[in-house]
Amino acid sequence: MAGDSYKGAQSGLGYAAVVRDRLHEYFLLTRLHRPIGSLLLLWPTLWALWVAGAGHPDPLVVVVFVLGVVIMRSAGCVINDYADRHVDPHVKRTDDRPIAAGRVTPSEALALFAVLCLVAFALVLLMNWLTIALSFAGVALAATYPFMKRYTYLPQVVLGAAFGWAIPMAFAAQTGTVPPIAWLLFVANILWATAYDTMYAMVDRDDDLKIGVKSTAILFGDQDRHITALIQGLVLLALVLAGQQLKLGVWYDLGLVVAAALAGYQQYLIRDRDRARCFQAFLNNNWFGAAVFGGLVLHYWFGVSPS
Repeated sequence: MAGDSYKGAQSGLGYAAVVRDRLHEYFLLTRLHRPIGSLLLLWPTLWALWVAGAGHPDPLVVVVFVLGVVIMRSAGCVINDYADRHVDPHVKRTDDRPIAAGRVTPSEALALFAVLCLVAFALVLLMNWLTIALSFAGVALAATYPFMKRYTYLPQVVLGAAFGWAIPMAFAAQTGTVPPIAWLLFVANILWATAYDTMYAMVDRDDDLKIGVKSTAILFGDQDRHITALIQGLVLLALVLAGQQLKLGVWYDLGLVVAAALAGYQQYLIRDRDRARCFQAFLNNNWFGAAVFGGLVLHYWFGVSPS
């Protein structure tokens, strides 16, 4: 009897270890250990929530959207790795991803993607009907973006739309409508994502050329630095126009000055197209988004110009 109990304990420990291993692989697959993607999705969502709520967004809406950002970004990573399961093994930066390395099966990935989308949809059901209706387009964008790099040199634009779709959803949840200012912020986010994801694509450009994957980094070629600089300028212009329409004050303007300085620093980083520096420039966009949000928060907090 004692021997049977020992074997049962061993079996239980073995099962627990298997569960821990699967959860760890799913953790890696959803990139929860690399929050930069969630942050780049979170900042424009917070821009929209603070503008829509005039500095005082509904706490429930904020909680739902912050959780939704993390969940949908995780779902996006899962479906991205599923789409790239035949490509990632040939790219040094991605060859150890769970699906590429054979530690997670494609069917597991699809099941995880479905579960994450259902959880996100359950959160959206706490919002109004317009937000719920818009969420279907958001899921469609998240699901189709990873496949765009096979058909177009502009997958970064589709990524911007997918990441930015939280903006009209946030306005819908907070105000019940999607006003023109929401679409201006949406366009600004598409431009911003195109710029920072081009920097990211510059890291993999040589590998992508070998395996036939398309990107704006390949499309722009030797003009990549100049075109990303131009796009960054258009992002700042769109944000300036948004500030003028909303009658935002100097605190917001100071946030844009910091963002502009960060954009300049990113251009400095990518000047030699060094892979590590290009990746560093991509990561630095977290601070760009934070600077814009900081300007918004300070505007609504103080409501007056600094002396």
